[in-house]
Amino acid sequence: MTSEHRGDYEELVDEISELLGAPATLENRDFELIAFGAYDSEGDLDPSALDPVRTRSILTRRSTAAVRAWFEGFGITRATGPVRIPPTPEAGVYRGRICLPVRHRGVVHGYIWLLDDDPGPSERQLTAAMGVTARIGALLADEAQHGADLSRELRAVLTAERGWQSDMAVAELRTALGPRADGLHALMCLAPWPSADPDDAPSVRAVPGATALCTLPWGATAQCLALLIRLRSPDVLTPATTAAGRLLERARGGSGAGSAAARGVGGSGPPSTASRRAGGSGPSGNASGGTDGSSTGTAGGTGTASGTGTTGGTGTASRAGTASGTGTTGGTGAASGTGTKGRTGAASRTGTASGTGAAGSGAGAVTPRSGSGAGAATPRSGPAAGIATPRSGLADLATAWAEASAAARAALAEARFGPVAQWASIGPFRLLTALPPEVAHDPVARTLLAPVHHELARTAEVFLDCAGQAARAAAELGIHRQTLYYRLSRIEKLTGLDLDDGEDRLLLHMALKAHRL
Repeated sequence: MTSEHRGDYEELVDEISELLGAPATLENRDFELIAFGAYDSEGDLDPSALDPVRTRSILTRRSTAAVRAWFEGFGITRATGPVRIPPTPEAGVYRGRICLPVRHRGVVHGYIWLLDDDPGPSERQLTAAMGVTARIGALLADEAQHGADLSRELRAVLTAERGWQSDMAVAELRTALGPRADGLHALMCLAPWPSADPDDAPSVRAVPGATALCTLPWGATAQCLALLIRLRSPDVLTPATTAAGRLLERARGGSGAGSAAARGVGGSGPPSTASRRAGGSGPSGNASGGTDGSSTGTAGGTGTASGTGTTGGTGTASRAGTASGTGTTGGTGAASGTGTKGRTGAASRTGTASGTGAAGSGAGAVTPRSGSGAGAATPRSGPAAGIATPRSGLADLATAWAEASAAARAALAEARFGPVAQWASIGPFRLLTALPPEVAHDPVARTLLAPVHHELARTAEVFLDCAGQAARAAAELGIHRQTLYYRLSRIEKLTGLDLDDGEDRLLLHMALKAHRL
């Protein structure tokens, strides 16, 4: 919500509260809180009188998709006049509601909500209140149009060619933002975003600190979300990370999930299936599904998603001094310490290798360590967000977008970066994401990356992540060092590289990382 309208909304909601003799709440069409009326009596502050979802709405400023679907099932998206919703304790709605749709030129932009008391407001009072909602609708429509204009200008900046086109696009965005254009911002990329429909994108008002946002193509068929967010300090990215967390939650749930569910329910009466989806009593208490808040318990169903355990293994990575018997990568005799790759009797890389024999299994199993950085290069299954280096002004937005999208790609490639990755934290991916795909995917690793050699590719990456330390790599992989040496010799044959050579190691390491992109 822009500061120029915030006071207007609050005054209009207070006007409706006075007309109806009850505190009212204004939410946008995505059920995100905009303003709420003041409580005039001590009775309204009695916890037993307050609907729990109303309290939660004021604290969280939003509702869940299930809550939205439940209330939309009463036909509020199509209504042109007040809609009365009866209490439904099993859904956590302990008190009835009156909903006043906020429309402008036939389009619903939000809702006014109030608790329905007995006898409640008269038809004359409700008619007068609907007149005020028309004024609110005009404000919301104007703000929505302004947000659409900002989205268009931001999209133009992020997609413009370098040079005069980019300069013109930045100038247009600067004009649209006014004094806010010169402030400190961070640019965020969230990918993939579940919908290309502009109506499914969140409003700027719904994201605290947001200045502008838009959707952009992501790859051949997907979409991503770009968000420009205000900061107070370049060293404190909390507004950006908080916004990213909220938007990721929405992206995982699927944009427009509430509307889709409501379309499935339809009708103007209480939807029994939607009611069960929104709430129901479970072991965790009521699912407080209501217009004013998100679920405070389990949204239907029973049981909990409990994670009580540790990720670390028990036991030690046992390496009993010498690796005797089978499992050597060649050579005869024993040799200790570090040395060459054991072609003529020297132990490969580290440790002691005694005896002769072909490559085979080691003399004992090694328990892999869980939760360590090396070897944890697992792709992320859901969406991820990247945040660029904070900047003042708009001149470097194109560079910031390259950083933000690169950080998002890195977070999608390796889960260890977390669902929200900062440009400064993605290491070699800062370079790899800048390379064209045909350059990044070096042919030296093509054979190694074939599905049949999956375990060898993983071994190579873990070994290189461990800086070539055989003991660490073997522990991460859960294999004996002699098995590791055998695999490394096969990797060298497949790639033609010498893993004792620093440049060969670097080339293979980058090729393996780039493959994740």
